[in-house]
Amino acid sequence: MAKYVTIQVARRETPPAPQAPGEHCKKCNASLAAGELERALRVCPHCSYHYPLPAHERIAQLADKGSVGFIAEEVQAVDPLDFVDVKTYPERLSTAKFETGLSEAFLAALCDISGVPAALGVLDFRFLGGSMGSVVGERFHRLARAAVEERRPLVVVAGSGGARMQEGLFSLMQMAKTVVAVQMLATARLPYVAILTHPTTGGVFASFATIADVIMAEPGAVMSFAGARIIEQTTREKLPPGFGSSESQLTHGQVDMVVDRRQLRERLALCLSFLMGGQTGG
Repeated sequence: MAKYVTIQVARRETPPAPQAPGEHCKKCNASLAAGELERALRVCPHCSYHYPLPAHERIAQLADKGSVGFIAEEVQAVDPLDFVDVKTYPERLSTAKFETGLSEAFLAALCDISGVPAALGVLDFRFLGGSMGSVVGERFHRLARAAVEERRPLVVVAGSGGARMQEGLFSLMQMAKTVVAVQMLATARLPYVAILTHPTTGGVFASFATIADVIMAEPGAVMSFAGARIIEQTTREKLPPGFGSSESQLTHGQVDMVVDRRQLRERLALCLSFLMGGQTGG
């Protein structure tokens, strides 16, 4: 049995997005009342624009209350390259931890989702762009291993700018490491569901985010290995409208379904129950 501890979800919270009376949606410009976005899971109630959702809020949305036990929290980043750009890597890590209240870009937890025991991992783009370094890869691997040991499906919510440049080759190695972890689940005949959010790019898109048994995506999310601007500069060709969007990826078969965040928990629970043969916690 995997060893894990129950940790209170409530931690140091970053100030919520400003919700003063008279604020307007950044997409449709509709007026938003104070707290209106939070009550709607940070989805505009007028145009359904999906704002970024912090990792702890995502876990609170998907997991059954009181069922969350975080694992691999002791795994922390080091600075193998003594990397320095404008700041040192340790300085960037310290700033990210302070601003987000997270210990890393990836949270790993064992929980129940509508009564179905599951292993849940969530990337948070606020933490260094949700970049995948050694800690993200190790936490993902430990979460997959715990899923196999406890016969749980794996659910991962992806949102990332790609590999973490401050760790160089160590970061790129995590692509192979996470793919091997997914193969463990396949060997154990356990399902893996990926939920792609805006944005999902780079090494995360090219590894574990796109090899799930079922791939869901939020509306309007952009997902591709490289961004549209980089591709256009490289190929010197204009990309079609909507390139890389979740809706375009659905049309071309890259994702299985596009699900509004407000219906995500219900759709995910139905999918997991089906994949696990009707299993529930009761």
